[in-house]
Amino acid sequence: MPPEVNLQIELALRLLVAAALGAAIGIEREIHAHPAGMRTHLLVCEGSAIFTVLSIYGFVGLLGPSEGAQPDPTRIAAQIVSGIGFLGAGAILKSGTSIRGLTTAASLWATAAVGVAVGAGQYAVGAVGTVIVLFSLWPLNMVADRIQAAGRAPSVRLRLQLRGLDLLGAVTRELSDHRIETTGVATNRVGTAYEIELELKVRSGTSLADAIEAVSRLSGVEILETSPPD
Repeated sequence: MPPEVNLQIELALRLLVAAALGAAIGIEREIHAHPAGMRTHLLVCEGSAIFTVLSIYGFVGLLGPSEGAQPDPTRIAAQIVSGIGFLGAGAILKSGTSIRGLTTAASLWATAAVGVAVGAGQYAVGAVGTVIVLFSLWPLNMVADRIQAAGRAPSVRLRLQLRGLDLLGAVTRELSDHRIETTGVATNRVGTAYEIELELKVRSGTSLADAIEAVSRLSGVEILETSPPD
């Protein structure tokens, strides 16, 4: 076959491999019902590979020897790193004090890197990179969940009645002084008073009884109920 045909076959193979590796990463996200799934990761990897192939081969020979410097083959590929950040930012969701989607955003960024590697003809780098990404998303995620579960502080619900909402700040400060974190607050007005339900996280070595006793001594605060730690 002519050299040009062989090159086109090689480039087409790179795009197919990039699509397969991107889809492989996306399948894990799809299984766990994340916003960016198989199609998104496939397109990110495929697009990165196309840009890289065009950056290397698309502009070769456009300028003659006397027409200035030849195009830099890394210019388009370099923009993928910053450009993928916009897509990754769209996968990050903030709800209250919690943030979700950081891992998906990172997987999109890594998938783009896999696409660049395959587009440049570095099949081994792309394949190994895909295996590492999948390992971090699945087996390593299960290990992280177990570590978090082992160190997770038990949750306690505290119901109390306040004479006024301004006392809520004093209550949370007292709890914080006893190394107890307030993770949730629900309020309900009952006549002239307020019924408050707090969700608390009690860290190891912290005395919940001492904290509740300190809160009960606050003027205008009445403890109604305390649920046991989970």
